[in-house]
Amino acid sequence: MVNSSSTTSKRKKEHLELSLYADVAFKNKSNGFEYYDFIHDAATEVELDKINFGTKFFKKKINYPFIISCMTGGTEEAENINAQLAIAAEELKIPIGVGSQRQALENKKLRNTYDIIRKNAKSVPILGNLGAAQLVKLKSFDPIKLLIDLIEADVFVIHLNPLQELIQKEGTPYFKGLLAKLRKLTKEIKTPIIIKEIGSGISAQTAEKLLRTGVKGIDVAGAGGTSWAGIELLRNKSKTNDYFWDWGLPTSYCLKENMRLKKNYKFILIGSGGINSAIDAAKALALGADFIASARTILKELDKNGVGGVKTLITNWFETIKNIMFLTGSNSLEDFSKNKILRKEFLY
Repeated sequence: MVNSSSTTSKRKKEHLELSLYADVAFKNKSNGFEYYDFIHDAATEVELDKINFGTKFFKKKINYPFIISCMTGGTEEAENINAQLAIAAEELKIPIGVGSQRQALENKKLRNTYDIIRKNAKSVPILGNLGAAQLVKLKSFDPIKLLIDLIEADVFVIHLNPLQELIQKEGTPYFKGLLAKLRKLTKEIKTPIIIKEIGSGISAQTAEKLLRTGVKGIDVAGAGGTSWAGIELLRNKSKTNDYFWDWGLPTSYCLKENMRLKKNYKFILIGSGGINSAIDAAKALALGADFIASARTILKELDKNGVGGVKTLITNWFETIKNIMFLTGSNSLEDFSKNKILRKEFLY
């Protein structure tokens, strides 16, 4: 009989190694931010030193609208990574997400790879995480309550990954009853629930269905960053450039479309998926993201330059964003999200 815990752990280790060392970016599709440009304000009166990025992520104050995105867990290697990322999050005062906590349910011995985050990030928001494919199988929500308690999660993420489950050799592409399950979950669990894709994006039509269940946030996680289909194709040792490697909706499109839902729904909009630079981050904020998130770029920076490198990268990004806000006449992030960016074709 195959040990499901060891199988999952082995898969998580392979995911981690491929994310760090293989070319798993989208091949012919981008996040779409290159099609946008900022509107210069030659008469700006913004005072640089008065721009303040401090905000709240639900009930907790944070210094930057930036989330170290759901990344890893469930392997021995993950414990050290999560420990270091948690230190960076605590020192920067920003939220941090864990990878899928499925392994914490399958193997108690690996729970320390997750709870190390709260030990090292005592005051900042932490996002728990479980896949939709696991959610629909639950007969009660006690396992989710356990996962929330394990890391003292402030928010809980249900990640949607139909493409990955479809291609993954051990995948379970079965999501029947998802919306009904989410409606029950949001009523029973007091912790805010956020929905996140993992690289294929969330359209406005899909987001509206999800928001009607009572979830409090949408992380679009659009195409243009890490291709999880690509990771699974590499794991499968596929020798073809499969069509599904580049499947998904670009992050810029998802943000633009989901921003329109703000008229009728109260929710936080998170921009992730190919946020690989300060310019990507700035354009995501200008297109309406309340928060931005990045995973693989942060993971690679940690691998190369440690906690100090992660802290420097994020603070440098926001110095650049501050300069862009100055040049667009934006005193605040709220100003910045109002008509400060446009598609490049309208410039000519």
